[in-house]
Order: sequence, then C-alpha cells, then structure tokens
Amino acid sequence: MEISLRPFRPEDQEVLFAIYASTRREEVAAWGWPAAQQDAFLRMQFKAQQGGYAATYPDAEHQIVCAGAQPIGRILVERASGGLHLVDIALLAEHRGQGIGTMLLRRLTEESDRQRVPVRLQVQTTNVGARRLYERLGFRATGENQIYCEMERPPV
Repeated sequence: MEISLRPFRPEDQEVLFAIYASTRREEVAAWGWPAAQQDAFLRMQFKAQQGGYAATYPDAEHQIVCAGAQPIGRILVERASGGLHLVDIALLAEHRGQGIGTMLLRRLTEESDRQRVPVRLQVQTTNVGARRLYERLGFRATGENQIYCEMERPPV
C-alpha cells in the first residue's frame, strides 16, 4: 500500500485523537480505570498536547500519514534556519512495526542532508524501541532528564 502525506485539516481531530490514544491506551488501561474514565483522561491529555504544540510550534508543518486514502498517523515538523525539529510522529498501533516510521524518518533525514542542517527531537526515556530506531538512523543523545532524551542527527 502506498504511504503518503497530506496537510492536516480541522476535520482530522477525531483521527488525531485515535492516533494519540493508541500511543497511550496500554499505559492508561494498566491503571484499572473504567473505559469511560480512561477515554475522558485521554481526551483531556490530547487537548493539552494539541494546545501545547500549537502554542510552542505555531509554524510547524502538520501532516497526516495515509495508507492509500486511509489516515494512519501524523507527523509534525518545525522547519527553521538552524535545523529541522521533529515535534511528533505517531502511527496507529496496527500500522507500527511495518517500516512506515522508518521511511518517514529517512525522508526527514534526507531533507536535512540536502539542506545541510541537523534534525532534532525528544523521545521519552521509557520509549526504548523508538530510541533504538532513532539511533539506527544516526541520531545521538545530546541531553537527558527523567522524562525525555534529546537527540540530534547531523547532516551527512
């Protein structure tokens, strides 16, 4: 199936919530809350994330990842003269582990190579799988706290 990107549209809010929830559902389910409480919490967290991104990265390019015509993920990239900042990348759970994220990241690193600028990102310290993927693609840790590891990939 062909993977493509299209600009985010306001009517994408529900699919964005589904993508966000799929990245947190397992974590939240472990707390033992009823489904309605989990959903309410995830919606609150999603709105906070969206608001934070809009305030912090107002010029970031927000795209929807599609498999054919079906939305399956999102990628949010801030482009500035000093480099590219991968703000967020997420796929629905059933589309992870198929090389889609790797392909999207390679596109981003190819862009950074052409422009001769680094790509920067933050990843949760507990997200070992994502961190391994980033390291495989040439990213190196540049800082870390209890929650996030900051990573950078210089242009090649």
